[in-house]
Amino acid sequence: MIRAAVITLSDKGSKGLRTDESGPLITKLLTPIGARVLHYELIPDELQTLKEMLIRRSLMVDLIITTGSTGLGPRDIAPEATAAVIEREVPGIAEAMRAHGMKMTKRAMLSRGLAGTRGKCLIINLPGSPKAVGEALEAVIEAIPHAVSMIRGSEEDCAR
Repeated sequence: MIRAAVITLSDKGSKGLRTDESGPLITKLLTPIGARVLHYELIPDELQTLKEMLIRRSLMVDLIITTGSTGLGPRDIAPEATAAVIEREVPGIAEAMRAHGMKMTKRAMLSRGLAGTRGKCLIINLPGSPKAVGEALEAVIEAIPHAVSMIRGSEEDCAR
């Protein structure tokens, strides 16, 4: 089982002014790969809050997926918070999500989401819209179990 946390970043959502559809969708999409979401948070787009939450949750789970706050808006801070706490970047994950998204919309190139590891936890930033969440996860979901296994210390070869 993959122990997971989902963190939705939304100023409006954290104030009850918008319903979070992306967080529950991520939870649903992770189920087929054997991931169980143990922690779900809906927080405002605050750099320090997200950094602290990523650090705290990375000690408890194998996978953290954030949704929202990856764009070019002045309050979009997920990539900066993630960059501040990860120890190793995994650029192929973000590259794959953007490349796949570009097949649907050229705006996918504007997503600044990152992926990386902190300790034995994989952290992935997804865009905020449910449509973009589905598309981004579609691009990388098959690789997540193997990535988590490798981070845990598996000596299995990556080659098929």
